[in-house]
Amino acid sequence: MTWAFIIVIILGVLALVGTISIAGKGDANYREKTKRNSINLTVIYAVVILLSLIAVGVYIRFYV
Repeated sequence: MTWAFIIVIILGVLALVGTISIAGKGDANYREKTKRNSINLTVIYAVVILLSLIAVGVYIRFYV
């Protein structure tokens, strides 16, 4: 059991070091990529919400 705690702590430290090392690198086109990614995510969420509402409607109509 103590080995599991030690492994979790080691993985946490490695994740922290990796995150800090990656965060130090900048990107020149960050703003353009962020805008495009935001638009893509908005479209994905809109489609998923619409399909979910349709699925709930079909379920209520035929199974309740």
